[in-house]
Amino acid sequence: MQLNKLYTKNYTEFNATYQLVLPLNYEVLIPEDDSVRLLSQILEGLNYERLYQAYSSTGRKPAVEPKILFKILTYAYMNNIYSSRKIETACKRDINFMWLLEGRRAPDHSTIARFRKEYLADAIEDLFYQMVQCLHNIGEVNFENLFVDGTKIEANANRYTFVWKKAVNKNEAKMFIKIQSCVEEINLTYKKDFTVTKETLLDDLKSILSYLEEKRQQEQIEFVHGIEKRKSNLQKYMEKLQEFYERQEKYNIHNQLFEGRNSYSKTDSDATFMRLKDDHMRNAQLKPAYNVQIGVEGEYITGIGVFQDRNDTTTLIPFLENMEYYLKVRYEKIIADSGYESEENYGYLENKEYKPYIKPQTYDKWKKKSFKRDISKRENMSYDPVKDVYTCHNGKELKPTGIIHKTSATGYVSEVTVYECEDCGDCPYKTKCTRAKGNRKMQVSKKFLEKRMISYENIMSEEGVLLRVNRSIQVEGAFGVLKNDYNFKRFLTRGKNSVKTEFLLLCFGYNVNKLHSKIQNDRLAKSLHPLKIA
Repeated sequence: MQLNKLYTKNYTEFNATYQLVLPLNYEVLIPEDDSVRLLSQILEGLNYERLYQAYSSTGRKPAVEPKILFKILTYAYMNNIYSSRKIETACKRDINFMWLLEGRRAPDHSTIARFRKEYLADAIEDLFYQMVQCLHNIGEVNFENLFVDGTKIEANANRYTFVWKKAVNKNEAKMFIKIQSCVEEINLTYKKDFTVTKETLLDDLKSILSYLEEKRQQEQIEFVHGIEKRKSNLQKYMEKLQEFYERQEKYNIHNQLFEGRNSYSKTDSDATFMRLKDDHMRNAQLKPAYNVQIGVEGEYITGIGVFQDRNDTTTLIPFLENMEYYLKVRYEKIIADSGYESEENYGYLENKEYKPYIKPQTYDKWKKKSFKRDISKRENMSYDPVKDVYTCHNGKELKPTGIIHKTSATGYVSEVTVYECEDCGDCPYKTKCTRAKGNRKMQVSKKFLEKRMISYENIMSEEGVLLRVNRSIQVEGAFGVLKNDYNFKRFLTRGKNSVKTEFLLLCFGYNVNKLHSKIQNDRLAKSLHPLKIA
């Protein structure tokens, strides 16, 4: 009993004989070359006007100065600390965090989480690109070679709460047939001429329900519920239509949330279901995720984008436009893998005077012997640009017979020429060339092939080989560090804006660590890795 009275909540009572030996000035305990000093120096030079605009000019002051809280968050992401509760603990125990707080009281986890979600969202991207400009000012970024790549990072959502567009459309169509059948019965019963259309379905159902409600009041019909209760036809009709009305409201909400996607998660409606490579054997599983794009130069991340698209093709143009908007400068060369190849992307890069270094999607196949022996491939046919005809393995000519137009998911319209062989009737190679019953047909986009060859010549040049090697080292290496060294494989927050804020903080920390590493290893102003001579 005496022992229980001794141990109170205030533990300082047991330390009466101890003398404080920790210096009150944390400055002397932090090494001169510690990365926290570099972080503080870089962040002090940024303009925080947009961040302070997020706070109200009236009312009480924030618990912690926003600029200092931003330093705390960035330093936490530099050191693989992402949870607001763990950041709070670090502020109370870690000397570097205490030094950044400048003697202020440590913020609690709710203050940190609220700052990250509400106040930082509108300013973080501007601050990030300010840092990129700082790297440019010290000669680390030249806005010359942009290495682009993307990866999928799992969202903070239940992986089994999926909604598929195909299933919604199928069930919606089935329900519409039932609604039409029910309305026909109502018209026969009450001698009316109600009609429903898909475009005005909710309004149509509402007007029919209003009529039935008036009918119920006129005839003074009471609705019954429970076992062994016989419902009137009017009650059955009203309950059916009400159920249809509520289901259609849900379908409308689903269709609004799809936003051009084929799926979304109920837990995080901004997340799309994508196939993620879970292990080194590339065993994939459908999970809610975001497609994260980054641009790298000189090993620094100089641009980021968070997208809901499952493939990379449609992300390149908005990604580059967003970078140009913030940086007010345009890169000279764009280096990307085959996932970004499309006629629309080639045309955009040409119009904006970018020099493309995009690997063709069939680049690896071209080098295989099986591809070179395949007589059905367009690349293995001779082409006469003057007559605009292809000659097949049997010496027959494939002439243009018409032009069709194809529209992509983004609305881009491409012109495709259709070629048809003059006669495949007695050709001994027909089974190896085509499965068509008639003559061999082939669709070719001349504009796409022209721009593809320009990019192909670029990547096959001496400079192109150097840039391709650096793309795999720098941008894929950056993702490797973020996912494995930083152990960032799943977002903590939900919603596209919050996810983007979180990833920008991670890239902020990555860039500071990269600059610190380059300074310590005397690698400043080295933007490209040289080719290894065999």
